[in-house]
Amino acid sequence: MERFDAIVLGAGHNGLTAANVLQSAGLRTCCLEKNHYAGGMSSTVEVMKGFRSEVAGSQQFPIASAISDELEFEKIPRADLDVMSVALHGRGEPPLIQYRDPLRMFEHMNTVHGPELIEGMANLIGWTSAPGRALGRYEVRTEPKTYDEMYACATTESERAAITDMLFASTTEILDRHFPDPERFAAIRGTLSFLAANTTFKGPSTPGSAMALAFGLALPSDDAALTTKFKGGIGAVTEHLVERFQGRGGELRLRAAVAGLSTEDGAVSTVALADGTSVAAPIVVSSLGVEYTLGLVSGIVPDALRQRLARRDHRAAYIQIHFALEALPQYAPPYEELNDPALQSTIGFFNSPEELQANWERCAQGLVPEDPAVVFGVPTVNDPELAPPGKHVAAAFALWFPPGDTASSHSELAKEMTERVIAKITRFAPNFADIQIRHTTFTARHMASMFGAPDGDYCYGLIHPDQMGPHRPGPRGFRDLPHGVGGLYLGGAGCHGGPAISYTPGYNAAHQAIDDLG
Repeated sequence: MERFDAIVLGAGHNGLTAANVLQSAGLRTCCLEKNHYAGGMSSTVEVMKGFRSEVAGSQQFPIASAISDELEFEKIPRADLDVMSVALHGRGEPPLIQYRDPLRMFEHMNTVHGPELIEGMANLIGWTSAPGRALGRYEVRTEPKTYDEMYACATTESERAAITDMLFASTTEILDRHFPDPERFAAIRGTLSFLAANTTFKGPSTPGSAMALAFGLALPSDDAALTTKFKGGIGAVTEHLVERFQGRGGELRLRAAVAGLSTEDGAVSTVALADGTSVAAPIVVSSLGVEYTLGLVSGIVPDALRQRLARRDHRAAYIQIHFALEALPQYAPPYEELNDPALQSTIGFFNSPEELQANWERCAQGLVPEDPAVVFGVPTVNDPELAPPGKHVAAAFALWFPPGDTASSHSELAKEMTERVIAKITRFAPNFADIQIRHTTFTARHMASMFGAPDGDYCYGLIHPDQMGPHRPGPRGFRDLPHGVGGLYLGGAGCHGGPAISYTPGYNAAHQAIDDLG
């Protein structure tokens, strides 16, 4: 049995982050991954022969500058995008184009959508300031805040009110306040509703859904890098982290599924693998699901902690479809301007908040939406090496696909939802059905199987008020209910600093282990 100074479970973005921090601190570290490739949901893989796709994570959202600096993210080549995304409701209104250049973005908003949109966005971003601080989204090496500490982040009564909104209001309430005209502001209302809804199992009119909106819109207070994309997809970050880790002497073991975790005198000692071998270390950082990790040491975890974890909501209600295409989609009037390849990287075909709410209610009854909200991207317009010459890869992400469906109905529902997603894209781009070479569909069930995400929940704990702040564990468990296992640190997306591709949970867990070593 080989011994290390530290072992990391899982080689997703959080696991690789933890492994890099530990190895760079001089701890001989082994990172274990059950799949035959690293990256987990932050990987670019050949989903269809010759066509490489981002299997789950896509854009790189803002991350704390401390993490970016320590992991040297500036070395990763960026994709050169003038336009980050395009959004439309699809009722003939002009598209809302998100330019990378803020000045060009403001000019587009003012000229095409009117100064009221700029005013609404400015006020909305102002609203997110205190909730963002309360959630500590861009803080590192800190504990999740209690409710008293959340309110202490407010400097004015309006900021206190914003934190109360985050905890109890609905997304629709916030949008009605800042974008009251449902027709004129259809694109932005649809965009923001989808932004909130894809990390919850709450319709936008459901109380508590405003927390997901606040989390999604929160901005860092320092010079952290803003949203970007990488050449080679999100897997380029994985490649960078693997090369950095191995270049410093770290050991990455693929096809190394964890089967058990042994303890001695209340502290971790040995990790057993599915192939019958074992590795030992006094420090284990797990980027796997919190419930799964603590299940490995359930005999010494407090019953109250296991009961709390059993109540976590993981109802993931999405579908993802990957396409291999002969050519680019051709959009019909009044959206022919989208035939500019620069605008085809990411296009959102959104519902209104009211339509999205109705679709969620339909989903809760086990039915797929008749008109699903879809985000559709063709990354090869900026990164052609992802596909054979002249071909393209594309992906569609859509809400709401019923969670918890039975085995007998799962394939039928997935087929029905896939057909409706394709029909929606074809409604805007009539040639879409003809340019497909093939496609493959992933549901939450596939994500659970491939990556161990509980019930396919890529948040590892949806962004609900009762699953964030003091209700999201840190490296040693919940603030009021630690797991009590010596040498074991939790560093997955289900921990404080997550979800999203933030790297924060893994970073926090590794640094906590180093701090505890003195």
